[in-house]
Amino acid sequence: MTQNVKPSRLQGLLAHLNKARSPNLAKLYSRSAQYDRPDRNPVMLIPGLLGSKLLDQDSQANVWGVFSKKGTNPQTPEGVRLLALPMQPNEPLHQIRDKVVPYNTLDRMKGIFFGVPLQLRAYARILQTLGVGGFRDQQRAEEELVDYGTDHYTCFQFAYDWRRDISENARILHQYVLGRRKFVQEKIEENFGVKDYDVKINLIVHSMGGLLARYYLMYGDTDLPADGSVPKPNWNGAKYIEKVIIVGTPNAGSVKLLSALVDGITLGPGLPKYEAALLGTMTSLYEMLPRARHGHVVDSNDHGKALDVFDLELWKECEWGLLNPEQDKYVKWLLPDIDSRERRYEIALEHVAKNLGRAQQFQNAIDQSTTHPDDLTLNLIAADSVPTDSKISVDTASGKIKVIDLEPGDGSVTRRSALLDERTDEDWSPVLQSPIKWNNVFFIFTDHIGLTKHPMFTDNVLYHLLESPDN
Repeated sequence: MTQNVKPSRLQGLLAHLNKARSPNLAKLYSRSAQYDRPDRNPVMLIPGLLGSKLLDQDSQANVWGVFSKKGTNPQTPEGVRLLALPMQPNEPLHQIRDKVVPYNTLDRMKGIFFGVPLQLRAYARILQTLGVGGFRDQQRAEEELVDYGTDHYTCFQFAYDWRRDISENARILHQYVLGRRKFVQEKIEENFGVKDYDVKINLIVHSMGGLLARYYLMYGDTDLPADGSVPKPNWNGAKYIEKVIIVGTPNAGSVKLLSALVDGITLGPGLPKYEAALLGTMTSLYEMLPRARHGHVVDSNDHGKALDVFDLELWKECEWGLLNPEQDKYVKWLLPDIDSRERRYEIALEHVAKNLGRAQQFQNAIDQSTTHPDDLTLNLIAADSVPTDSKISVDTASGKIKVIDLEPGDGSVTRRSALLDERTDEDWSPVLQSPIKWNNVFFIFTDHIGLTKHPMFTDNVLYHLLESPDN
């Protein structure tokens, strides 16, 4: 017989847990952290959305990552054009390029406006955790932020253009992995006399970085087919990876991304708004929309009927994002050479259609139920103590959206999304049903901002990187 726990008792238990003492991490891991042999895998950090600095090669303008007068203002024509992906009719997304390139991960924000979300310090905290474990960060060493001497080849950061298609970035990641692997092999030969050591890399991936890593593991540098079909997983990326720690990733998407694409977003008090038209150019945002099969978006005018957010007709009917007449001011900034409002709409409509099609193909590819290789371990760290937006109602007559339900999560990503939980109210079982075959799952009582600074995060990450028997 199941015994219900009274809310007051549960709150008391949580309060007791929150007062629990933090472990002495130095005492626990100091010896393991000093182990320095070829069989110790290097670690690579892959950040999430907004987590890499972006630079325009032509103007040398800071497109993203500098939050001061030297940064890019998304409320000016020049700023919108720098931040947005270009729109070009009759061209596939991967052939539409600009001069923006990534340079380094955005591990922390310094000297910025008050109110910017602290989750953008998540990568600094992850690097601090790795530092406790004795992993030397190459980027910080090369920037002379930390003096590691000559021994700084055990930790790397993968910066990428987070605006673009995630599968496209997976192909770039493949080349980066091969390059870093060769670099470590050369260091091992230099330090230990072992030639062509079979180096494996461990990944720590945050938020959208988890989607990038999952695609890379399943497909390596294989592109999505041009005909829109779904490829068969070959697990080519897993050849070089041994362990993955996925942190706060929306594996089943997020309704918050739909809100951003429909209404735009402001990152904090005193900061400019990033308009829906600007965000609507970015392919990666569509790839993180909620799955239609999970019923997280419903029609308020049709008895809560589930809506497919990848249906172009829905976007046209609701006039969302780039298709909103009120956004034409910004669409004109994006297309300064197009005088006709009707022609601008046609170009925007084609761009939305291409992004929706690519996003659905990407999701179908990474949602396939398949068993990963035995020598690869997938570990999830998520939070489930904060009510998180989980369901949106759409008034299809006006296009207005409204959050109507919350689920346990971290405030940004629900627990169900992190797990990619396929259970529904109609087809429920007590055992998790997910196409991802998790080896380990850990839940931390905190929010999205607090995940990477929590002692439980540091303790579990260090254990799995340094001492777990599957190392």
